[in-house]
Amino acid sequence: MIGHAQDKPAKPEPDVIVFTNGDQLKGTFVRGVGQSITFHSDMAGDISVTLDKVKELHVHGQFAVLRKDAPITKQPVQPSSIDVEAGKLTVAAAPPAPEKTMPVADIGFVVDKATYQHDVTAKAKIYQGWNGSIGAGATIIRSTQNGSTYNAAVALVRTIPQAAFLPPNNRTTLDFTESYGKITQPNIPQTDPPSSVETKTSIMHADLERDRYFSPRFYALGELAFDHNYSSGLDLQQIYGGGFGWTPIQKPNQQLDLKADVHYEKQQFQTPDSNQNLIGSTFAENYRRNLPRKLVLTETASIIPAWNNTNAYSANAQVVLAAPVFNRFNLTVTTSDNFINNPAFGFKKNTYQFITGISYTLH
Repeated sequence: MIGHAQDKPAKPEPDVIVFTNGDQLKGTFVRGVGQSITFHSDMAGDISVTLDKVKELHVHGQFAVLRKDAPITKQPVQPSSIDVEAGKLTVAAAPPAPEKTMPVADIGFVVDKATYQHDVTAKAKIYQGWNGSIGAGATIIRSTQNGSTYNAAVALVRTIPQAAFLPPNNRTTLDFTESYGKITQPNIPQTDPPSSVETKTSIMHADLERDRYFSPRFYALGELAFDHNYSSGLDLQQIYGGGFGWTPIQKPNQQLDLKADVHYEKQQFQTPDSNQNLIGSTFAENYRRNLPRKLVLTETASIIPAWNNTNAYSANAQVVLAAPVFNRFNLTVTTSDNFINNPAFGFKKNTYQFITGISYTLH
């Protein structure tokens, strides 16, 4: 029996870009954002070109075209092949439907079919789309003193749509840090029977924030936060509130967010007489910067005044530097300062921490 080799699938026809000076480039169209397109070729790699330098563009792949200034909704847009010529973009359509044409000045986004269906039309499950890092560290001493200190940190963020070049619709952030330690040492000189002294440290912070964007840089937010600080005599501080945020700096290598809210705050101390029920605000800034050699700097600071008791204010600041070690593992150095103006009697107002550990980046 004679076997017949299967025919190889036909190689996709390359996309073609014709520049205004007559030069041509063949390759693959990647995406379009406003008046800029990204094009990939084996010879030039990824290049960004503004449409005023393009005479013609012929794309054979399936792309969804979204108009400028139109909200990105889950209403389906049929991805099709596209052409640009004479300052107009033409979207092909299956017969008998007519082709659609728009001026290139009206282009908002040109998104490939897979990204459009995954990020725009599909509904992400609660466990999908999370980015961030998980870290841990430990110190153990076994001698005359027996001591153990454990540190854990989780910083997660989920932005929908997930594609970074699309304007965000909503963002969820989740943070958790814990520093727990205990040192036990015998009384010296020893007593009969032997006795020991135990010193404990426990500092915890957890917060959850949901942002809803009404423009690429402005958003409304809802938040809750919990704090425990044994070193300040604070059993539990609870915050529930809402406010607004603004992103004045939004670049590939750095981002700055400014936030303000109004919230209810409940403080419970080791001495119940110090407990407080407060109406206050949080004024906060978050900054992230990508540094040379793949270092990442993250800095946050906040001040939390109370309007019904101006003496019951607090402030927090933290700086984290992450250096890559192997694959997604990083060496992290964290310094933080927590200030509470009205600690329980006998406790200091300020708590400073310096922590080193290992973190794992999710994506």
